Amino acid sequence: MSVALPPRDPVARADDLVRLFCDPVGFGRLRGVAAADVPEPARDLLDHHSHMTAAMERIHGSVGLRVVATAPRGRYAREIILENKAGRPVQYGIVRIDLTALDAALAGEIRAARRPLGRILIDGGVLREVQDVDLLEIVPGPHLRAVLALPSGAGPLHGRVAEIALNGRKAVELLEIVAG
Repeated sequence: MSVALPPRDPVARADDLVRLFCDPVGFGRLRGVAAADVPEPARDLLDHHSHMTAAMERIHGSVGLRVVATAPRGRYAREIILENKAGRPVQYGIVRIDLTALDAALAGEIRAARRPLGRILIDGGVLREVQDVDLLEIVPGPHLRAVLALPSGAGPLHGRVAEIALNGRKAVELLEIVAG
């Protein structure tokens, strides 16, 4: 007899990460959407099972990392912005990672926060698999508007929640939003 698993709720998954840094109401209004409901170029950047860092690098060349905040307790978590060469935000993200899934050198490089997580994992040769990708539409609230320097009344953004297995072990939870 097989047991049916409950469907994944992308909004609940995203809210769980958002709560690490702010109240979900102040973050914005989230809604799970199908890929067909995400306009290009956001769909191409989000609807895949690869690292968002690699997708952003395809479009923008190298991308820089700016850490907005780190979570004070529990698994290592950070709220970040990826920026293009001109310093303009191209992606907002929240990542929560079990650093014990990595060797000490890679864990230290992640904590140093000089390069995007995806680039560190790719360059480190870590076996990784992006899984459980769900797409979102986000109407930015005050927190997200402030972090991304968006005008009041900014239209909806699009993002995704996903997990990454490192060396066969689920170790990373992500919320990634296309900012520009």
